[in-house]
Amino acid sequence: MRAVFLDKGTFSDGIDLPAPAGITDYMTYHDTPKDNHVILERCRDADIIITNKVQIDAEVIGQLPTLKLIQLTATGMNNVDQDACDRHHVTLYNVAGYAVKSVPEHTFMLMLNAMRAGIHYHQKVADGTWRDNGNFCLLDIPLIDLEDKTLGIVGVGTIGKRVTEIARAFGMTVLWAEHQGRAPRSADYTAFDDVLAQSDVLSLHCPLTAQTQHLINKDTFAKMTKQPLLVNVARGGIVDSQALATAIHNEQIIGYASDVFEQEPIMADDPLLSLSEHPRVIFSPHNAWGSKSAQQTLWQILTKQVSDFIEHCHQP
Repeated sequence: MRAVFLDKGTFSDGIDLPAPAGITDYMTYHDTPKDNHVILERCRDADIIITNKVQIDAEVIGQLPTLKLIQLTATGMNNVDQDACDRHHVTLYNVAGYAVKSVPEHTFMLMLNAMRAGIHYHQKVADGTWRDNGNFCLLDIPLIDLEDKTLGIVGVGTIGKRVTEIARAFGMTVLWAEHQGRAPRSADYTAFDDVLAQSDVLSLHCPLTAQTQHLINKDTFAKMTKQPLLVNVARGGIVDSQALATAIHNEQIIGYASDVFEQEPIMADDPLLSLSEHPRVIFSPHNAWGSKSAQQTLWQILTKQVSDFIEHCHQP
């Protein structure tokens, strides 16, 4: 079968990405522009498309008669028109479970940096502010411990549960948020609005859907009575960026630590960039998923899925 990998450059250099067994013709591209003409040209005779973030819409799917499988190198599937896949009998696979170490650890990297103003203090050492101050230590921004704080988790999948385990090791109380507007399904869950009101840190781990688009907005910020730190390693669209910037400026929340943005790479006019000098704001470029071991695990899962698919296609 012929396969095309449209954006191999989303993986780190040095990660071994062998072609899955059963692929006889394999073409890879470092990246692919958001241009359907280019996408169609590169995928013209492909049986399999492998991609991370290239948008595959109904127009593209409808013009690729040999296409049998779209294999994503990610968990999120919102870049592909799933209805069009169904109409044209194209199988769509994602990859799950590869970042169960990487994302939770990144979550706490962001959380600790924000709560202890890590970037702020690094800069004060590097730019000579500490030396000019003359004291043996510098404490112009309070350091906040995680122990005895309440962590609210929105999205209690594998990653949310691992974040729970780490948080409890720090001595935090953890609340699992029920879906907005629903009664808690069990004693393990707490009503969404109650989690907003009780959390010192609120961490997002839910998928981006029609229901979670701008789930965190001016109305939900108004319910965060403890001025929490907000951590987002889910999807940028879950948070209304303008409302977030306003909430920071109005001190409704203490800070924001995010790996994801509504447009990626972040646009020059994104209101979040106005917060970049805030001592409790830290950004990373959507790489929480991408530890070396997580990338290797992802590819192992992917190659097995693709190889199993090809084998199944060849069965009489």
